[in-house]
Amino acid sequence: MSLDLAEANFSHLSKEFLRVVEVAAVESARTMGFGQRKQSDRAAVEAMREAMRSVPMNGRIVIGEGERDKAPMLYIGERVGRGAALPDDDANPFPAVDIAVDPLEGTNLCATGAPNAIAVLAAAERGGLLHAPDMYMNKLVVGPAARGRLHIDAPVAENLRILSECLRRAVGDLVVSVLDRPRHEKLIAEIRAAGARIQLISDGDLSAGISAAVSGSGVHAVMGIGGAPEGVLTAAAMKCLNGEIQARFVLKEQLHAEDCAKVAEDSETIARMQAMGITDPKRVYQTDDLAPGERIIFAMTGVTNGNVLRGVRFFGEGKRTSSLLMTTRPHTVRLVDTVHVEGGPDAVIRL
Repeated sequence: MSLDLAEANFSHLSKEFLRVVEVAAVESARTMGFGQRKQSDRAAVEAMREAMRSVPMNGRIVIGEGERDKAPMLYIGERVGRGAALPDDDANPFPAVDIAVDPLEGTNLCATGAPNAIAVLAAAERGGLLHAPDMYMNKLVVGPAARGRLHIDAPVAENLRILSECLRRAVGDLVVSVLDRPRHEKLIAEIRAAGARIQLISDGDLSAGISAAVSGSGVHAVMGIGGAPEGVLTAAAMKCLNGEIQARFVLKEQLHAEDCAKVAEDSETIARMQAMGITDPKRVYQTDDLAPGERIIFAMTGVTNGNVLRGVRFFGEGKRTSSLLMTTRPHTVRLVDTVHVEGGPDAVIRL
């Protein structure tokens, strides 16, 4: 564990990160419903990066918008925060923090006004978050009641039977969230054959994973293939929510034809994985493998209404945001409802 981060005002950093995701959510919400996904994403990225500049940290992006040649900002390896202008060594007075971001998870959701678009950030001490390449990952996400009981390689019907026992409900009462993709045809058929219900989602398996770990959300598990960066962010959230994610990287040879056109050849992908320290592409990663940090901060703000959070609401004198702010040390989970007042001393506050 990084001593400088341990000695920092951790509570202060969490509040700073809350501000960062709030700003990103507000700016992307201004584009909601325009049908311009790239515009929505750009608004979130630019707002998040600008807000990070004033955070008192020596930050490093480990999950971001891509490599240096693919993204102009919040790229993997970019240094952010007030300590970024100083040498990245022990003499830097700011806490060394690794950061994973998804400035707008669900760009299509925001562009169309669909539910569950969110702005997300996770942070930990250096080395506290896996440096995952931007590729596919097979995932199984469950809440605290089923932690340690299911296995990603077990038959779907067996996992659902065990999950039903853990939650003390019939298999037919379970809801499994699955990305609506051709690659999941077999998985969907197996879930239905087992008797469970399915919530097909167009985007946003990170938001679905958080829902699976929160009682009362109506989602009990997430299964299927999604993005590896989102897997790391999900793991950070699971550390705070006592849930569990199991995951394995997926190579091109294992993908549906529709997805193969979107990814590099396996040899190139494996080389990228090895450059990031991933030596076994078939390894099953547990929550602590993806997010090994002892001090984790997870912050997200709703952009559009969702299972856990409401979206940004604008009114004449300001706007209102709904956020989830979690830390492992101290172990806290906060729902933060914020009214951002802009109308001056005569503004009417809407609660």
